[in-house]
Amino acid sequence: MVLKTFGWSFAVTALGLVAAVFYGGWTAFGLVAILSVLEVSLSFDNAVVNAGVLKKMSEFWQKIFLTIGILIAVFGMRLVFPVVIVSITAQLGPIEAVDLALNDHARYEELVTDAHPAIASFGGMFLLMIFLDFIFEDRDIKWLAWLERPLAKLGKVDMLAACIALIVLLITATTFAVHAHQYGGVHADKSATVLLAGVAGLITYMVVGGLSGYFEDKLEEEEEREHEAEEEARRTGKPVSAAKLVGKAAFFMFMYLEVLDASFSFDGVIGAFAVSNDPVVIALGLGIGAMYVRSLTVYLVRQGTLDDYVYLEHGAHYAIGALAVILLITIQYEVPEVVTGLIGVALIAWSFWSSVRRNRRLAAEEPKEEVLAAKEV
Repeated sequence: MVLKTFGWSFAVTALGLVAAVFYGGWTAFGLVAILSVLEVSLSFDNAVVNAGVLKKMSEFWQKIFLTIGILIAVFGMRLVFPVVIVSITAQLGPIEAVDLALNDHARYEELVTDAHPAIASFGGMFLLMIFLDFIFEDRDIKWLAWLERPLAKLGKVDMLAACIALIVLLITATTFAVHAHQYGGVHADKSATVLLAGVAGLITYMVVGGLSGYFEDKLEEEEEREHEAEEEARRTGKPVSAAKLVGKAAFFMFMYLEVLDASFSFDGVIGAFAVSNDPVVIALGLGIGAMYVRSLTVYLVRQGTLDDYVYLEHGAHYAIGALAVILLITIQYEVPEVVTGLIGVALIAWSFWSSVRRNRRLAAEEPKEEVLAAKEV
């Protein structure tokens, strides 16, 4: 199971490290290895959240996620995206931007860093909306009940998540403008860009998430009709297969996953420049890491890990909330990537341990219930 799921990741790792040696010697080898670990540590929560969406999709679309999706993730976000940002911000042609990336690493890094406020604003707002929608939804299973119960009651207010996100964006853009006015610097004229990028992130979430939800809801009637057939199959002893998202619904869920992955990768792409300013080294390192995140997502789905450890999804969404806040903070202040990674890993580890304790408690209670049932009989 492990080899089947992670086989491509192992192969890409070997090829990537060999390519790094040929490209830049053992120094490049070490940098690529470090960047790979950095990407996995920063994106583990991404894998957990992706698994929650991917398990609703058919095996065909899961394969699309692993093939076409990984091409988008590796080549699109880790290689093409920084070049596109440089091209837009520096008003360069695509060929000039590529030439700059390959031949003037210092200037390339400077331009990507200069675009960071807009990137962080867009990604921060997109991830913040994911977090807010999660915590405002009334769920049967609650991890931090003392916090999630009152938030679920507040969530009954229409458009509350969007209102809070816009308030956060206004505060962020205003404080950024004041800070830039007082201290100047390379981002002194970026406050309007921060505001527009944040609004764009909010709109992107609402459009992509809304379309995904719309087509998913459209399948409910079909699933209800299938329910009777499933009940009949259980009575006759035939195997029962859960309904999976197909067609337009699966396509928009796939698009939602890609936008989600893109938002998660913003911090990794920007943070990679703290390790190296060579775009080839960055693409190799983050590409290897992205492969493991993809494989881990599929592994969680096929093993049913989210069903066995019910608080993992909660921990991942809290990690998303933390990442959203960190991205917005990095518009003005520098936050070490190790802090970002450790916060996410700590929250997921805490939720995993909570799930283990819950499973042990339920297992201990089962014999007591059986004894009580026997006495009643």
